[in-house]
Parts: sequence; C-alpha cells; structure tokens
Amino acid sequence: MFSRWFGKSSTSSPLRTGPLAGLSVPSTAGVLSCRVLDPVSEPVQRAEFVVSDTSGRRVVGGETDPFGTVVTTVPAGEYRLAVTAEGYTPFHANATVSASGLAALGDVTLQVAAPPSLPDPGEWELDPTHSQIGFTASHIGLARIHGRFNTFAGVIRIGERMEGSAMHVIIDTASIDTGVQMRDDHLRSGDFLDVGSYPAMEFYSDRFVHRGGGRWAIIGGLTLHGVSRTVTLDTQYLGLGTGLGGETRGACRASTELHREDFTLTWQTMLARGIAAIGSSISIDLDIQIVPKTG
Repeated sequence: MFSRWFGKSSTSSPLRTGPLAGLSVPSTAGVLSCRVLDPVSEPVQRAEFVVSDTSGRRVVGGETDPFGTVVTTVPAGEYRLAVTAEGYTPFHANATVSASGLAALGDVTLQVAAPPSLPDPGEWELDPTHSQIGFTASHIGLARIHGRFNTFAGVIRIGERMEGSAMHVIIDTASIDTGVQMRDDHLRSGDFLDVGSYPAMEFYSDRFVHRGGGRWAIIGGLTLHGVSRTVTLDTQYLGLGTGLGGETRGACRASTELHREDFTLTWQTMLARGIAAIGSSISIDLDIQIVPKTG
C-alpha cells in the first residue's frame, strides 16, 4: 500500500497526488519518507531514525509510528538516513530531497542482528573504576538534581544459562555526591539516608529475564533505609570487550525508578502554591562494567 503512495525510488517527485497532496511544505523544503519493516514484512514500531546532512550533522530524528512509517520535512539538499532498532542491524541510505519534492525510499527491511556474546559462566565482579551508579531527582517542580554514589562493590554469578545467574551489590550510602557539600550533608542526615543507622544499601537478584535482543529484566530486592522492596532493573546488555590489560570485560546499562515513600524517605518541604521542593520519584541509572573475579 505504501509503495503505491510513496514509490520505490529515492528521487524526488512533486507533492501533487496521494495522501501527502494536501501537506503544506515550505517552498525551499521537501519530504523524506520510508516504511520500516522486519524480515517478515511486519512494521517495526518505535525504530529510531536520524537524518544527517553531508557534514554528518543531525538535522532531524525521531521514532517510527505504529505502522513503521517515517515522514519528515527537511530543507532541500543531500541527506543520509540512519534507522536503528533493538535486535536489528542498522540501516543507512542516501537521499536527495528537492524543493517541494518527495524523496520516497519505499519499504526498508531491517535484518535481525546476532545477539551479543554472553559472559562465560562463573564469578564476575563490578569494576568500580569503570562503572557508575547515578540518580536524578526533580527540584522545585522545575529543575533536576543529578548525583551518584562513589563507593560500591558487587559480584555476579553467571550461570550455565543466563537466566540462572545471580548478583549482589552493596552501596556505601555515605558516598552520595551531588557536587554540593551542604546538600550532601543533608542527604546523609536523619532526614534522608540516615547513614549512621543505615550505612549501606543492598541489591540482590536471582531473576534474570530475557526480553529479547540485548534487553534483560533483572528483578530483585533493594534494601534501603531499613526497608526492602522488589525492584526491576531494565537492562541493556552491551556485550564483551577487551580491556587495556588484555582482560575480558562485559558491559551493560540499566535503569529503574524508585519512590522515596516506599523506603520511608518521607522528608519534604512545600514551596509556594503547594509545589514540593523535592520530587517523590528518583530515577536510577547504572553504567556497569564487569570483569572475571580473581583470587
């Protein structure tokens, strides 16, 4: 159907017929379009696309719609389109967009990518020098505060099947760091983390659930401020690499969202018009590298 509308050629044609006939386009611009499909010709929803100019600068980007379609207006010129989606190999194509023209790339088929190699079974440990545990909280209903924990350690037991793996991470709560000494002291106090009574937070999981491609859900218990709750780390496994010393390294990114009240971190002060000084939700972002455990 889309091939009848857009055609198969990347050359531009006037916007005089078809569903784009009524689209208002500046006289110095044109439209670039395609439809993104998987190997069985099903639309790939929410695939990311980036349109760059001849200098490699990003001009526009976004996600495909529920039908896998990309339609975007750009100034007349030469462009490079890149399409990426989890579990597929990237697609690249060149297109020429003329003034008041339609550059239709037609149907674009993404090929399934080979999944990244998994770590060998055995004991691995977090490398704190090349890892980060960060967080973001809203402030006065407008801005965001970013911070991290500087001291942590963890071990991961990789099973014969990845689903049989387990991990244990311990974080020094006193190592919280937002870059402002007075704020960090307040966060360490009894109003928040109460590091004198609760010097560490711990995460333990033995549930690794594969969500396809490099995506995993790591489900476990987080103990913070004397309270344990189940949380899920939305994890993107990035694969294996070799460090400068020749050692094998694995890498992943993970994120989750916590609610302070779930862990009895209830301190709050209200500003004018009932706006909370600090938001109740905390976004956690992890960039982790692991190495085989020694000794």
